[in-house]
Amino acid sequence: MRKLTYFVATTIDGFIGAPDGDGDFFYTFLDPEFIDHLKAEYPETIASQGRQQLGVGDAPPKRFDAVLMGRATYEPGVKAGTTSPYGHMREQYVVSRSLTVTPDPEVELISGDLVARVRELKARDGLGIWLCGGADLAGQLVDEIDEFVVKTYPVFAGTGMPMSRAGFGVRRLELTGTKVLGGGQVITSYDVLR
Repeated sequence: MRKLTYFVATTIDGFIGAPDGDGDFFYTFLDPEFIDHLKAEYPETIASQGRQQLGVGDAPPKRFDAVLMGRATYEPGVKAGTTSPYGHMREQYVVSRSLTVTPDPEVELISGDLVARVRELKARDGLGIWLCGGADLAGQLVDEIDEFVVKTYPVFAGTGMPMSRAGFGVRRLELTGTKVLGGGQVITSYDVLR
């Protein structure tokens, strides 16, 4: 069975973006050691347009062969002309109630019963499913997430978009890995205890 992994960047105070959801400020913390780690361990999470310039254009997926994102995560790329941001993956899904037609044949829209659809995707053969963002989607799927991989950047935001809008609930996790990088980023991995 495939795992659903919330692989996400956050500030030390738990925000994945500015109050409007913009996370571009994270790009100022992409030092060479951090980029090398992503290339080695998570090459499939590098968007298609950046893969060639980073030298991972032909790198096979290591952990994920499917990506699941909300409309707000997907839309900025579409506005910039990128309708298939992870075309190197076997499956790309965008969850939206407002989009009715996909802008790209490689991207499938999910508008119905999200939990049932994710359970069906998890039952398929393959590598893991990357929950790319954002907070609303993570909140809707919090009980389907099997693993959290949190890239904490050395910045304090004070306010912004939280990691999840799941509401209060104590969900036990088991720490499975920690990687501290020279630029001050800390990558922690947790399995969900059920």
